[in-house]
Amino acid sequence: MGWCRLKIIVDADATPKNVLKICQKASLELSIALVTVASFNHRIDTARHVVVGNAPQEADMEVVNLTEPGDIVVTQDWGLAAMVLGKGAKALSPAGRVFHEDTIPFLLEEREIKARFRRGGGRTRGPRKRKEKDDHNFRVSLCQLLQT
Repeated sequence: MGWCRLKIIVDADATPKNVLKICQKASLELSIALVTVASFNHRIDTARHVVVGNAPQEADMEVVNLTEPGDIVVTQDWGLAAMVLGKGAKALSPAGRVFHEDTIPFLLEEREIKARFRRGGGRTRGPRKRKEKDDHNFRVSLCQLLQT
């Protein structure tokens, strides 16, 4: 499955519905391809949806395989963001955080420290409740990435 122009690829396994709606609207308004990728456990209703199995990292690997330079990938997975940045794509979190190659090593190190802490019996906080401001921040960041 290949497209020869910019596309928005959504790691849809854990993407909030509002973020998906914002991506769909931008896709329609700007005539940009939107591709969603999720395991068969998730019901996603988009024109170009790729269903993968339930194995760990299967959706992430499909996103990487679909990604081409200049694409915009929506994910909250810092590891996946690092991989698509390495392919020349742009990466954006559902909260509107634009990932940059110079900050990814810090984020990955932070993720490893927290994982080690949890493996040792420690507890860390989960994600905070999503707010309307998150949708606004995502919309603004997506528009900025689409203009660059």
